[in-house]
Amino acid sequence: MERKILLTDSADAKGLIAQITNICYKHQLNIIKNNEFVDHNHGRFFMRTELEGHFNDATFLADLDSALPDGANRNLVPAGRKRIVIMVTKEAHALGDILMKNAYGGMDVEIAAVIGNYDVLEELVNKFDIPYHTVSHEDLTRPEHEAKIIELIQQYSPDYVVLAKYMRILTPEFVAHFPNKIINIHHSFLPAFIGASPYRQAFERGVKIIGATAHFVNNNLDEGPIITQDVINVDHTYDAADMAKAGKDVEKLVLTRALSLVLDEKVFVSGNKTVVFR
Repeated sequence: MERKILLTDSADAKGLIAQITNICYKHQLNIIKNNEFVDHNHGRFFMRTELEGHFNDATFLADLDSALPDGANRNLVPAGRKRIVIMVTKEAHALGDILMKNAYGGMDVEIAAVIGNYDVLEELVNKFDIPYHTVSHEDLTRPEHEAKIIELIQQYSPDYVVLAKYMRILTPEFVAHFPNKIINIHHSFLPAFIGASPYRQAFERGVKIIGATAHFVNNNLDEGPIITQDVINVDHTYDAADMAKAGKDVEKLVLTRALSLVLDEKVFVSGNKTVVFR
């Protein structure tokens, strides 16, 4: 018996749930869990279906294609562990949280490698018996640096690339290699305080909450589809350094939460927004 997840995204139409579940029954596939959502503003239908049974992918998907509206997207993916590559710079809190949770049962993912543009975090990663690669950006143009990283990532064939406080802006050429596959943590409750030094921006604005946003990376700085967000309260006694220190806790929480949702195939990208099944 295999377990797979069917992801369906199409124009909305009457009877879609019945048609999809009837095809599952026809193929003698047991539905373990099902979630659906209709975006009435755009007339889009989204459905996530956990299935168990003996799969003939080609005939099953062909039957779905005959039943779904024209232009529908459907994807049948294996359930279970996914494979990631993590990119870092110098900050340890987001990376360390992923490493610890994965090592002690709070997350189930294969961390294929960690890539840093400095070697600062190599000692930490070595403690978890995970390969660490330093790809320095010094003395290289940005295209040259990114080409080295792309080549390295592709050697590991990850399902996703995770930016755990990787503090360099990625070019459109880099992003194009991994469409909707790069997950970033931004230390701000987007769309507020985009770009560099968001805690300094927040302090100067006198905010009463600070937060973090996990999102997919696209070609617009910090404007990719948002996966999840969270906030904490601050007050007038916090300076920018205090905010940054307090913000680290929410950053690592938001990143691991988003990563878990993506790894469980609970996130649909729809334009510049997401549909997230919890």
